[in-house]
Amino acid sequence: MTIVGRGFPKAILFDLDGTLIDSAPDITVAVNELLATRGLPGQTVAAVTVMIGNGVEKLVERAFAAAGQPLAGAELAQALRDMAPIYLRHTTNRTTLLPGVRESLAVLHVRGALLGVVTNKPQAATRQILLHFGLLDLFKAVIGGDAVVAKKPAPDALLLALEKMRVEPADAIMVGDSKADVGAARAAGMPVVLIRGGYTTIAVEDLGADLILDSLDQLPAALRQAEAA
Repeated sequence: MTIVGRGFPKAILFDLDGTLIDSAPDITVAVNELLATRGLPGQTVAAVTVMIGNGVEKLVERAFAAAGQPLAGAELAQALRDMAPIYLRHTTNRTTLLPGVRESLAVLHVRGALLGVVTNKPQAATRQILLHFGLLDLFKAVIGGDAVVAKKPAPDALLLALEKMRVEPADAIMVGDSKADVGAARAAGMPVVLIRGGYTTIAVEDLGADLILDSLDQLPAALRQAEAA
């Protein structure tokens, strides 16, 4: 699959954490607040960063395992319930937009592409972040991990976003930073662009993307070039 010769996409779906925002500092504070309720040691930003990407459930599971107290069953379920309000308190205090995001989204919006966010982060936290940065109105669809049965790398969130946009997968692309984004895009039948520097423990060159960019501000030009090829 390739983005070349497909025309300018009607819809562009974006991952959130590691693609549009650097949320690791806030997520670390939330994780450590939760761990502290159990008397467990906190984790560094670097340690928490590699836990991000598969939803809050996996984040909490990985954090407790790293702190030396693995959780499962009812204990994990309770930790997730405790995490929910903590997570919402730490969405925008230390989170920042990644370079080129605001400008690139504005260019793509003016170009006429429908924009969407598909993330494994909970819906409420996602909307809270986009509203904080003044980006919410740019997006035609915002799909969080709790809005679908199966999170990325399943295609559910991508397909739901496209359904809301009334766009076919063949007319859309996915932009992300991780293996989950590639897997979801492939399962949905969409090309995928990856941005370097995100939250992945695997080298971005090894993830099988159709295109790799150093930063999001390169995306508009790359799409124009692909359209003309």
